[in-house]
Amino acid sequence: MQDFPNLFLIGPMGAGKSTIGRLLAAELSRTFYDSDHAIQDRCGADIPWIFDVEGEPGFRQRELQMIDELTRLSCVVMATGGGAVLHQDNRRMLRERGTVIYLMTTVEQQLKRTAKDRNRPLLQCANREQVLNDMFAARDPLYRATSDISVRTDRRSPRAVVNEILRRVRRLADPLENIATLNSKVSP
Repeated sequence: MQDFPNLFLIGPMGAGKSTIGRLLAAELSRTFYDSDHAIQDRCGADIPWIFDVEGEPGFRQRELQMIDELTRLSCVVMATGGGAVLHQDNRRMLRERGTVIYLMTTVEQQLKRTAKDRNRPLLQCANREQVLNDMFAARDPLYRATSDISVRTDRRSPRAVVNEILRRVRRLADPLENIATLNSKVSP
């Protein structure tokens, strides 16, 4: 599906961006990138180490550079880190260079999906639920403002989410085709 734009997945940690991104890329025969993994590969260090040494501002600067680089590629699917939308330049690059899909999930689902994950520096605290609620309050408006499409991932299989994304992106890519399809189904 070369006529599809680049697809960029945003949303909170634990929403399924990496899993769904890999499936989506395979379905479209595209290369998949996870911006957090690309940062780790380039630095030769994991994200908790980067946070320890450079702090969140240092990590966010690396994230900005990586998102700029990856969004310039063609025919890709990319999952961003949950905080990528905090920088207005990231939001602008994502919107200008592809179709942005917000994978929505509840804090309850995030708690389940991240329960044993020690690679999330912002969750290494006593009250993870409060941190996730605070992040949701701050980031949800940014996810919504940045995205072209919003898709719920709670209690759905990754395959069902991928199928919904593909249907909705096709509609965005060619709305007239969808009208023609509907008309042909209605016509005698």
